Amino acid sequence: MTATIPLFPELATEAERRVLTAGELTAGLFRYGTGVPALRLRNGRGEVVVLPWMGGMIWSAQFDGVDLAMQSGFDAPRPASTIAETYGCFAFHSGLLRNGVPSAEDDHPAHGEFPCAAMDRAFLECGEDEGGAFLRLVSVREHVMGFGAHYLAQPRVTLRPGDSLFDIGLSVRNLSGKPMELMYMCHVNFAFVPGGRCVQPVPFTPERTVVRRAVPAHVRPDPGYLALIDDLARDPARMAVLGEPELYDPEQVFYLKRPGTDARGDTHLMLQRPQGDGFALSYPPAAFPHTVRWILNDPDQKVAAFALPSTCEPEGYAAEQRKGHVRQLPPGGQAEFRVRAGYLDAGGAGRMASLIQGLEETRP
Repeated sequence: MTATIPLFPELATEAERRVLTAGELTAGLFRYGTGVPALRLRNGRGEVVVLPWMGGMIWSAQFDGVDLAMQSGFDAPRPASTIAETYGCFAFHSGLLRNGVPSAEDDHPAHGEFPCAAMDRAFLECGEDEGGAFLRLVSVREHVMGFGAHYLAQPRVTLRPGDSLFDIGLSVRNLSGKPMELMYMCHVNFAFVPGGRCVQPVPFTPERTVVRRAVPAHVRPDPGYLALIDDLARDPARMAVLGEPELYDPEQVFYLKRPGTDARGDTHLMLQRPQGDGFALSYPPAAFPHTVRWILNDPDQKVAAFALPSTCEPEGYAAEQRKGHVRQLPPGGQAEFRVRAGYLDAGGAGRMASLIQGLEETRP
């Protein structure tokens, strides 16, 4: 049985208000000093702070005292219509009609219309399923545009007792009588870890760990940067360990091809910290046929998005359409996406490393 509790932004004040307690699971509404309302989901190991009425964005995540999120100049979310105006979050839903960094051929905002979109409503679900007890935040948005797309999107965040991993979900249903173009990336921005090791079920070969050669407009390359791209294209294993932090100013982007999967159809990746613990991400490549890695370490932003599950690459609509990477949802069609993300202590990270190694060995 699942209990449903509606949430209202008017209840969020600067003093946090507890709205639910279920064993070690709690939920509390509060409002940042910037005016943005938020919900804190907490268990015995940590917490996730979500923005229920702003794209279902996950602003921060912390478990076992470890901060998982990127560093930036934003100490709190700000009211925004595009993600660049509040780019300091742990994760956001990138898309959905357009995605990636626009080129000169494109007229869409970077990462599409959804990251900061106003949600129509939000509610909590508390109950038990085959995975045990859970606490879930669901946000709902009906996007409708005259002579344009009409869809229903529901971002979700699910936390369970005693777990330092949590689930990020999104469902999208086409309410239009015409096919809908869909471009989606679960944009999870983990912290940059000097000396961190990228553990992946994909070999570090030029054919399977492919460096992006296209330089986006926000990057101003010099000859040294272009030479580095050439070097990484020949030897991507140079970035298996983030032992040269200066290499990621400007950013570097890679495409991971054909990751190995387990019996359930999920792939798993990890950024293992020098302390032995790590950050982890799991998802089904059947839903996310592309995996993007984005690493940036400059004076203002530090992020190791070591795995960005996506339906497309991030080069903007025109380029992705030419590649055949723009998915079509038929009238009434629905797409479901799930990602498991979070923190692993040293024991859990060791087990994850062994699992990933097995996946790589079984994948041609």
